[in-house]
Amino acid sequence: MSSTATAKKQHVGSGPVLDWAAGHGPVTGALSATTGAFAVATTGAATAMPLGWALAVGAAGALGHTVAGLRVRNAGRTLATRAASWLVGAGWTTWAMTHGPLTWAALGSLATVGVGIGAAARSSALFEEAREEEAIAAEQRQIAAELSAERRAIAAEWADRIQRVCSVTVRVLGVEMWETGAGFSIDAELPPGGATWNKIAAESPRLSADARLPHGCTATASPGIRQGRVIIDVTTVNVLEQERTYPTDYSVLSLHTGIPWGYRTNAQQILAYLREQCALIVGPAGSGKTNMVHAILAGFARAEDVLTWVIDLNAGSAGLPWVLPALNGEIVREDGKPVRPGVDWLAGTFDEAMTMLDTAVRVAKQRKMSYQDLLSKANTDLLPIGPRIPQIMLVIDEGAEILASPDRQVRKLGDKILEVIRIARAMGVRTVLTALGATGSVLGNLMIRREAKVRVALTGGETEGMDLSKMFPGARGLRVEQAPYKGAGFMSTPESPAGLFKAWRILPNQIRDIIAATSDRHPMLDDVSAKAAGPAYARRWDTDRTAWMRDQVMGDGAGDVEAAAPGGGLNLSALRSEPARPGSEEDELARRFREQIDAEFDTTRDPHTPATTPPPGAGGLNLSALRGEQDSPAQRAALAALLASGPEGTGASAIARALADEHGTTRQTVVGWLKDWVTDGTAVRVGEGTKARYVHHRHAPGQPPQD
Repeated sequence: MSSTATAKKQHVGSGPVLDWAAGHGPVTGALSATTGAFAVATTGAATAMPLGWALAVGAAGALGHTVAGLRVRNAGRTLATRAASWLVGAGWTTWAMTHGPLTWAALGSLATVGVGIGAAARSSALFEEAREEEAIAAEQRQIAAELSAERRAIAAEWADRIQRVCSVTVRVLGVEMWETGAGFSIDAELPPGGATWNKIAAESPRLSADARLPHGCTATASPGIRQGRVIIDVTTVNVLEQERTYPTDYSVLSLHTGIPWGYRTNAQQILAYLREQCALIVGPAGSGKTNMVHAILAGFARAEDVLTWVIDLNAGSAGLPWVLPALNGEIVREDGKPVRPGVDWLAGTFDEAMTMLDTAVRVAKQRKMSYQDLLSKANTDLLPIGPRIPQIMLVIDEGAEILASPDRQVRKLGDKILEVIRIARAMGVRTVLTALGATGSVLGNLMIRREAKVRVALTGGETEGMDLSKMFPGARGLRVEQAPYKGAGFMSTPESPAGLFKAWRILPNQIRDIIAATSDRHPMLDDVSAKAAGPAYARRWDTDRTAWMRDQVMGDGAGDVEAAAPGGGLNLSALRSEPARPGSEEDELARRFREQIDAEFDTTRDPHTPATTPPPGAGGLNLSALRGEQDSPAQRAALAALLASGPEGTGASAIARALADEHGTTRQTVVGWLKDWVTDGTAVRVGEGTKARYVHHRHAPGQPPQD
């Protein structure tokens, strides 16, 4: 062991550590002064030191502490105490050198001097603390007085302005300055006689002009704490003209605590509560509507009790940035596990959208039947939504146009959307629809107007197709020119009236960061809902169901999938004429992603999986030596389940679930058994692709029935 380490070890074990750089307190200061005086007196008496030296040192110490105290503005009591301590100590030292420091009189007087110095130091310290606290309190009182004076000036100014512009005499009860520094709020009492806050709200443009507020700043009125009171929010800094990126705090959100959709003119976040409400977002091209959809999807991805299903018939463009980075393997986690897509299901074609909506209807109906006991125990008619029973949020880009489409086929899709909105509120399936404008054709549907209480109008300065009176009935003083910036507009919720707001800017790189940060947070569909959803949901990530995503990537200018997904993305060449290169990096990523999908989403094996796929990993029963003999209890149970399924047949997932509790059999093991049984004629495979099932040879088509 080195000498330094030994010294450190000895130092640690030598007892309490003393901080010699720390200042003295009343006790240690008095002890230091008395021991120093005793040492000087003893040394001086033994060496015949001149008496004047002790007096000179005491006078110098008193003078030095007085000068230092004046520089830090100590009180006169403190200066006198410290100077007196030095002079008394010097006087005792001189006396002790003359009469002897080792007498009882000298020692007793020294102890008395020490106690006196300690008491005086403690008293002066307490006085300094009280003096400092009083100075701080006085400063705060001065600030409060100045602020109060500012608030009184604001109250008087706006009371006069409201009287002059609105012909309403109000009594201002309070003025609250916003912490963001972007404005203030006025709490006022209306005069008797029936005056309401609406009269002030209707004069918002005139009030803003009279106050000479900057462009983009407004003075808006809203109901107060009770009738007869009004809150007037005055914006003095135009935060809407600033572009703010989506917050980098990807902490856990919940549907019950609200999902942030943007920020108000006071720079505070505005939350959307969507447990029972649907939402409608309108905005013309170039207004920032797609960017806001991404911000909404980011909030849903952060929530621990939300599964997001996206429908975008425009080639799925709204959801592809949330899916492709995961499917293409562009995001790599530290633990090496595949990353789950940022949305739970994406439909970019008419057929896939119909499948998704049909599934949502089945899930809602099954929840109504299966969760009656849970609703009874919770004494509620609303399904308790949480991580175990997540809410399904259907985000449908340009969904309002689907409802108003004259095309008969598209109208079928619209009818299905209305059915979801109508029947699924209590069971936790809600929609977010977007549209290109706030027109009569979009808002003419009663169901949309009644259920979509969370409404957003992104204007971007566009006046055509922006009838704000239809979008926000009853709201006054809303003008498109108030929000001429991209991503800015108006938003209303049941909790807050329509007002100016702006959505955050979110970029593709940030979307990838959110996908990676929230991959483990997405809930799984509850068993009741998963059973109702069936194969349509379980196989949503099958290669034949996601082929259109690959085609879209290739159509963006890439010659092949590898070029479209740099960095070793998922190679979907199994759907092309040539097979994937065995052992390549793309093939390995594809295998790992399929295993992740099988484990977490209960999907079936890709029917195009090459025969060189490695055998099932650890966790399943390796019965390759016994195949064909059915000597394993688990294998015999699986064969019995296949036989019991009858002519309808079954699949590997269903057999694995039936054997999981008793035998711990995995789906991949069952797949191996089924392949062997098909080879030796024990079972027959019926159908192809996602509709494939396995039938025991006794019930196979063309075989005579047997007992």
